[in-house]
Amino acid sequence: MASHGNQEAGWRCHGNLWSNLREVCDLLHIPAPAVSADEEVLFQHVRFKAGQRIHTIGQNFDTLYIVNSGFLKTVLIDEYGNEQVLSFPMKGDLLGIDGIHSLHHASEAVALSDCDIILMPYKTFAALGRSYAELEHAMFSVMSRELVREQSMIGMLSALSAEAKVARFLTNLGERFSQLGYSGKSFNLRMTRHEIGSYLGLTLETVSRTLSAFNEMGLISVDQREISLLDTNALKTLRRLPPAKARSKVTDKVSALVGKKLLPTWNAEAAVAA
Repeated sequence: MASHGNQEAGWRCHGNLWSNLREVCDLLHIPAPAVSADEEVLFQHVRFKAGQRIHTIGQNFDTLYIVNSGFLKTVLIDEYGNEQVLSFPMKGDLLGIDGIHSLHHASEAVALSDCDIILMPYKTFAALGRSYAELEHAMFSVMSRELVREQSMIGMLSALSAEAKVARFLTNLGERFSQLGYSGKSFNLRMTRHEIGSYLGLTLETVSRTLSAFNEMGLISVDQREISLLDTNALKTLRRLPPAKARSKVTDKVSALVGKKLLPTWNAEAAVAA
């Protein structure tokens, strides 16, 4: 978001908000080049409602998109209309690089909540890159960061059990919220369980069953879309869930410990919640 000192300059063009290059670089966590006042470049913000598409498959590529606020998903859609979720971008993430190769977008970006997106015309980016080599290098680093994140996800999908995939997804999401200055322990899932399953390569039923098991074991607490991570260490190291009977024994043991006041009540409530 533009700083208060730049609000008047930023609210040009019929009330639309604009950000300068320094603010965009701060959002992307890259160093900003020194730009003189007469070279100041402004980037327009556009607001999208939940469900709106930021770009679609096959759309002509001419713009990079930077998430200033809100939550999105990027997806592939096959010829039968089936959707494969690729990522869940949030504040500070860069979208649209899939269009650089063919000058057409290969995926769709859809708002999962109301979003504020900053537009960076690719021609403007290219011109700035010619003027400021360090900016071009930093932007390529951001693009590389997005690719590394996707590759890490692919590696995780091939190596872990279904339960471990869901556990890592929750802890990774918590870490990203924490990096943005939000609570990394308690947050709302903006995506549906079906979308989580698509992202992880799991069925809706598997995701729901796994979340219920984590809830039963006291690893998380679930209240509709609100998730609280109660034991992040256990989630990070989890390989497979114990059998249902073993989980029941754990729950019984937790209840007994609480009865003897050897375990905090909040942990017990999480452990026995259905």
